[in-house]
Parts: sequence; structure tokens; C-alpha cells
Amino acid sequence: MFRPKRMSKVSVTGSKAVMDDVIETVHDLHLVHFTDYDGRWEGFDNGNPMEGGDEASEKLVTVRSLKSILGVEPEDAGPSRIVTDETLETELEEIRTEANELDDERTETESELREVEEEIAAMDPFATLGIDLDLLWGYDSLSVAVGEGSADGVERALADLDVATQVFAEDGVVAAFARTDEDTLQSAVVEADFTAIDVPHEEGDPQDVLAELEHREQKLESKLDTVEDRLEELRYDVAGFLLAAEEKLSIRARKAEAPLSFATTENAFVAEGWIPSERADEFERALADAVDDHVDVEELEVAEYDRHGHAATTEAVDHTPEATGAGTGGVEEEGATAAADEDEAEPQTARTDGGTVTMGGDDDPPVIQDNGVSQPFELLTKAVGRPNYSEFDPTLILFLTFPLMFGFIIGDVGYGLIYTGVGYYMIRNYDSDAFKNFGVITAVCGVATAIFGFLYGEIFGLHLVASQFWEGVVGLNHAPIEKGLSPATSYWANTWFLVTALFGLLHLNTAYVLEFVENVSLHGVKEAILETGSWILALNGLWIFIFSRLFDGAKPDLLFETFDEGHAAAFELGFAGFPAEIGWVGLGMVGLGMALLAIGPVHELIEIHVVLAHTLSYLRIAAVLLAKAGMAFAVNLLFWGAYEIPTEYGAEWHFMLTYGPEYALEHYEGAAILFPGMVHMGPAMAVFGVFVLIVGNLVVLILGVTSSGIQSIRLEFFEFFEKFYEGNGTAYQPFGTERTYTADDQS
Repeated sequence: MFRPKRMSKVSVTGSKAVMDDVIETVHDLHLVHFTDYDGRWEGFDNGNPMEGGDEASEKLVTVRSLKSILGVEPEDAGPSRIVTDETLETELEEIRTEANELDDERTETESELREVEEEIAAMDPFATLGIDLDLLWGYDSLSVAVGEGSADGVERALADLDVATQVFAEDGVVAAFARTDEDTLQSAVVEADFTAIDVPHEEGDPQDVLAELEHREQKLESKLDTVEDRLEELRYDVAGFLLAAEEKLSIRARKAEAPLSFATTENAFVAEGWIPSERADEFERALADAVDDHVDVEELEVAEYDRHGHAATTEAVDHTPEATGAGTGGVEEEGATAAADEDEAEPQTARTDGGTVTMGGDDDPPVIQDNGVSQPFELLTKAVGRPNYSEFDPTLILFLTFPLMFGFIIGDVGYGLIYTGVGYYMIRNYDSDAFKNFGVITAVCGVATAIFGFLYGEIFGLHLVASQFWEGVVGLNHAPIEKGLSPATSYWANTWFLVTALFGLLHLNTAYVLEFVENVSLHGVKEAILETGSWILALNGLWIFIFSRLFDGAKPDLLFETFDEGHAAAFELGFAGFPAEIGWVGLGMVGLGMALLAIGPVHELIEIHVVLAHTLSYLRIAAVLLAKAGMAFAVNLLFWGAYEIPTEYGAEWHFMLTYGPEYALEHYEGAAILFPGMVHMGPAMAVFGVFVLIVGNLVVLILGVTSSGIQSIRLEFFEFFEKFYEGNGTAYQPFGTERTYTADDQS
């Protein structure tokens, strides 16, 4: 699981007479990730597209245009079908003609409708004004201005003119008449709150004109609805055909373009690509069944998991023109093999990394991640990048640690069940692989949250699981673990800061070990020790020193109390720190690590502090845990209320779920009310309290996801991944098509 599937580079050499059959077979296998020929061999050129490719591409453009016009979606497909060449010629043209006619009609109608709507908008103010249109234009000695604005403002503006004026207004539409020229009138109304409107050169009552325009609008809308209905009907009739035709033509175009990746001569071709090593025999058998012995199939190399991803060839193949018969007539049209006899073949030039020079040069193997049950978490890994073939794939570790951090931080049965339900809903209701994988991640994190919530004894921030199960059924004094919010249990809060630091130490060690193994395969043991062993020594030596009794007076007590014995020990393991002598060993390890860095990558000495800083970065897990728990406590405190009672080790806090403040004060000695609770303050406050409880829990639910999710994934990406992971691998893209809309015998 930590490595991608092992890949093999294969070569297919043969006569051009069987190239089409080879392409058909390879396409149907959907197995080979082709390597593009880069022109390195004398006498070989990149192949030319097969006949029919251009025609298929042109028809493909037509089909996709029709899909866009009709709004065809994948769910419109129906059952798979056979699409013949004759059907493509006839039915496609019929659909194109009808669809284009309807689309043109729709476009024309929409254009007319927009024009009418603009005319209606322009006529509406005149209908409001109520003056016949022919009274608003056509005067020789009278000017008219119509617009929207204040009638009083226009009258004041016209008062300054030494001419006869008249103003009419209705619902904010103003018409101003003045016995002067148009420029003078326009200059006057500019001073007022007035926006001019062009007067249409029409006659009659504007209400009648508006009614006629609205009638035209209704007719055009009806016509547009009819066209849309016809397009919708056409869409349902032809959607399955168009989707199948698109698939068929895409396959044909892809096959036609395949020779562009090949190395070819006049009579022969060579194709190379990567396939999963486990299927190499299947690949060879399939080609043998298809073209007998008219091609030579060789497994050139089985890629090793080093930085280059190559190994020595299993059997080198001579691709010289003489061996393939290029230009010599050595490859007959009947399909005779173009590969040279092994005894006469000249081995290719050896690579410095142990591989061979092939037609694609130094191409790294594509990556097929192999993660089994943790496959959905590849979604998070690919957020950084697909792993290189030579890298360890961290998906499995992500699967184990991300839900662990997420669930630990929120730790609540109620919230966990909600997250699980949301994840299940996404899995069941989304077709996208990305959404389904995200749903799986959400569900797994929800399950982890519920498990930790069960151990904390909490459901929606209330300790009902603790009281009803851990105390009532199991007989414990409290849940197995606690979050440590009350003074009496605050030692748990200290515990979580220490535990998360130790988790960070384990997480970082895992990353460094993975980097160490990679460096061994890349550079050798010596370089691995200098580059990575130095960090492992410094990291672990520092924390051995921290947990030792050396200079213990300067260290916090929680380092030695948490795993010792007594009240302050959350886990009574009897560990009170390493002896001082071990502390000196730890400091020696730090010094040795720094010395190794000085010998090797000396520039990294400046970053030696990260062995402390990156581990302390994991304390954010405990910090967010306490913050989220505090938010849930505050919400429940407001609604239910709570009281505190003194104990030997500090005050304990309890919610008032079944009784009020008076009962608590009467029945619990030394009780003090923290907050009486809205539910105990009368009906009105109880109703408002329900709103506070629901909204508060929703806020905790949402912020819990964002804070715990962001902080957990940040630790994965920045503290863990950066130690060993680059994530710039090549995706495995095999030549072929997974058929959805066409039957298997289509091409």
C-alpha cells in the first residue's frame, strides 16, 4: 500500500500492415500508457493519423455543438446502443438541421422579445403620465421635455425663464412645456431633479400603445415557449443518440491519433508505453491472439522504486532501421514481423541509472495508487499532488491519522453521528467520485468522533454517556478519559498537551523514517544517514532530554506527573522521567545529529530548531480540543445551567438537567450556581433558550468541522508531508475508453 503498482515498459514492434489491428486491440484493453516518440532514432518519424480521423473530429465538433444547443446531460442517455456509420451520416444531419432551425427560431424570437420589452419599458412612463403621444412633439414654437423627477423642482427651474410654461406630472413622471427653443428648455430642467426621457414619435393614447406592446410580448413569449418545448422534445428524442455518437466519434478520433505517438518508417512501427507489471502476460497474449506473430512484444524494463523509476532492461530490443526493415523492404505487407532476431540484435546504449535508451527518453513511470480500503483518502493526498513512482504513498498513514486527530479533537457521540450521517448522504446521493470519496472521509471522521465521544462520555457536550454507561453500567467513577474543563479535572487538559506532543513525535519519526528509506534507495546508506539520520537523532535526542530528570527544576512538572502515579496522573504508568544520565545521552544524540548535518547538508543546520518547533506544533490538537469543548460547555451552560461543588482537588461542575438551582443548593453541600439556566427561568426564557441551544450546537458543529479539519490537515501537509513527499507524479492514463453509451463492438 505504501508503493504504487509496479509498472513495466513494453515495446510493440511490427509491420504497418497490422498497425490498425494492434491499435484496436490495445484500445480495447485500456491498458497501455503510451510514451510519445521524441524523434531520437535515425530513420524513424512520428506516425501520421489514421484515415478517417479528421472526419471523425469534424463530426465530433458537430455532435458537441448539438449537445450544447439542446442541453443534453449524461443522465439523459438511456440504455447503451449501437451507432452505425450509416446512422451517423443520416440521423446526425437530420438532427443538425432541425436543431439549428429551432435554435435560429429561438434566437430570433428572443431578440424580438428583448426589443418589445425595451419598448414597453420606454412606453411605461408615458402611460403613467396619461398625455396623448402626439401632444408631446411636433410643435414649431413650443418645446417639450419629458422625464422622471420632481414636479416642484421643474417648476422652480422654469420660473427663471421669461416665457410661458406649463408643467404636468403624474407619479413621478413630469412633462414640461415652454414657449422657447429646445436647448433653452433642456438647460433649464438640468438644474432640477429631472432625468429626461426620449419622446417616441407616435400618436394616440400611450395606454393603447402599451397594451398593444404587451400583447405582442405575450405572443412572443408563447412562441418562445413553443420553440423551447420543441427543443426539449427533440432533446429527449436524440439525447441517447448524441451521447453514443460522441463516444463513438471520440474513440475513433483517439484511435486515429494514436500513431502520432509511434516511431514509424515506411513499412514498420514501434510503440512503447507503460503497463502494470502484473498484466504484462495478459497484454502479450491479447496481441498474439489479435495478430498472431506479426508483432514482437517485449517487456523492456520493470521499473524499480528509485528516484528515476527505471531498472535494467529484461531484453533489449534493437530498433535500428536495419533490424526493423525500414526502407529495405524487409517488412512485407502481409504482416511479417519487423523485429530483428535476438542473436543479431545490438543492445541499446546503457543508461547511467541502469535503464535503457528508449523511444521516449527519460520518461518516469505513471502512477497507479494501490490503497485498498484507504483509497478514498487519496483525495486528500492529491490535494498536495499525486505521489511520484519512487515515493512512498502516504495515503494509508493519512487514513490512520487524520480521522484519529479529527475525532480526538471533537470527541462527541452526537456530533459524530451527525458527521457520519452527512457522509453517508453524500455517498448515496452524489455520482461524482470526488464527492463520494469526500463522503467516505466525512463518515470515517464521524465514526472516529463518535468513538472518542463514547470514551469521553459526551453527547452534544453533556456527560450523559458517562453517567448512564460508564458510571451506571460499568461502575467507573468517570468516563475512561475526560477533556479537563473543570478545576477538579484540569490535569486531563495538561495530559492532552503532553499526549499530542508525543503523537507529533511519533508522526514526525514516521515521516523521517520514510525519507530515510527513500534516501537509501536514491543515494545509499551514507547519504541517508547524513541527510535524514541526522534529523532522527536530533529529534529523538531532544525529547529524550526533555523527558529526563536532567535540569528537572527548569522543566514543568506535568512532564513527570502525567504518566506517574497519584491524582495528577491521568495514566498511572509509573513513569516519572528518564534518569539524568539518559538526558545526557539525549543531548549527545542532538550533538551527533548536528555534527552529521555539518558534514553533509550543512545549510540545514540553521533549521535545527524545527525538531522542537514542529513537535510543539501538534499542541494545536489539544488547544482546539479544549476550545471546542469550552464552546459546547458554554452553550449547555446557558440553556441547562450549572453549579459547582468543592472537592479535595478543586471544584466540580455539573449541569442541571432534571432539576433547578434551588434543588442543587438544597441537596449539594457547598454548591454554588454558575448560571441558573434559561430552561429554569420561566416559559419565555425557556423558549428562547431552545433557540440558543439549537443555534449554539450548530455553531459548535460547524466550527468543530472547520477548526479540527483545518488543523489536522495542516499537520499532515506541512509537518508530515514536507519531510519526504514531493507529489509531482504522472497520472496513469491508459489508451482506451470506458464505454458508457455504446455497445462493446463499436469503434
